[in-house]
Amino acid sequence: MSDPRLCIVGAGNLSSRRIYPYIGLAGAELVGVCDLDQEKAARNARRFGGAVYQEMETMVEAEKPDGVIICIDMDHHATLAQVAMRRGIPVYTEKPPAPSAAATLAVAQVAAETGMLCMTAFKKRYTTAYTRAKAWIDQFAADDLYAISFDYCAAQYANDTLRGSFLFDFCLHIIDLAGYLFGDVERVFAFVKGPDAYAVSLQFRNGAVGSFTFADGRSFSIPTEEVEITVRGGNFMTVHNSSSWRITEAGSCTEWREPPTFTSAGDSGNDTGHLAEIVDFLAAIREGRTTRSNIYESYKTMVLYEAILASAAGGEAVEVRYEPLRVVAWKETA
Repeated sequence: MSDPRLCIVGAGNLSSRRIYPYIGLAGAELVGVCDLDQEKAARNARRFGGAVYQEMETMVEAEKPDGVIICIDMDHHATLAQVAMRRGIPVYTEKPPAPSAAATLAVAQVAAETGMLCMTAFKKRYTTAYTRAKAWIDQFAADDLYAISFDYCAAQYANDTLRGSFLFDFCLHIIDLAGYLFGDVERVFAFVKGPDAYAVSLQFRNGAVGSFTFADGRSFSIPTEEVEITVRGGNFMTVHNSSSWRITEAGSCTEWREPPTFTSAGDSGNDTGHLAEIVDFLAAIREGRTTRSNIYESYKTMVLYEAILASAAGGEAVEVRYEPLRVVAWKETA
């Protein structure tokens, strides 16, 4: 395949900064830009390429793209993703995949039935640091995984809408990351202070334990993200702000990484994961496979998110149950 031809839905601020600039760098050709605001669509088409459209269906019919990127209001992620997949077009959507676990599962079922790729931009799975962490963890037997903890905080949220909710908008990335690194969670218990602070205990299916500490009383400009991983035998790894890490094996420090930036916000796109996830999307299109952040993985993330809410509301531990897909037609990741 020559450079994959992509169309994109949405021309807002986030996508204009974090997606459009990486499409060409990742090795794709942007052939269509769609937004209800024609001025924004025209601006991005002028800057990054592609013809201007106001409706996705018209755009994909005219351009016959190899893939579609959807970066608009979350209520439309699930709807438009299903439309694209039923037309035989692989899809990449911004997170969240849908407003609920049930809605996400419906999208995953369409992906399974059609054999079409649908991935969610859960960027933490693609950062340089957590790609390294996953590879490091995977060298150990599941029984040797002991514990993982996440401290992830932000500035104050209004918490007056779902989209403006701290747990849903901000923490969903780390909730997703827990499953990526340590596997499925089977039980959670959450203490909360209103919608602003969460202390969550996790029991993983493999027997390991974990915790989330989330709070929105800090800062957006000064990152605070700490992850601690413990494995049997004096093996442990610390990840700081998605960019720095230290690995200790058998009680001795074996690896240390300090990138030349204070935060990972101004990097080439790999420390933040924004470029790396588009590269994987394109590779999956070429190879006819799924990705590490496919829609069923996103469904499990939404189930875990809702289990945290249920535990917080009920004051009890909650069992985490994942519904299986009825049909699976996609190929596994490379």
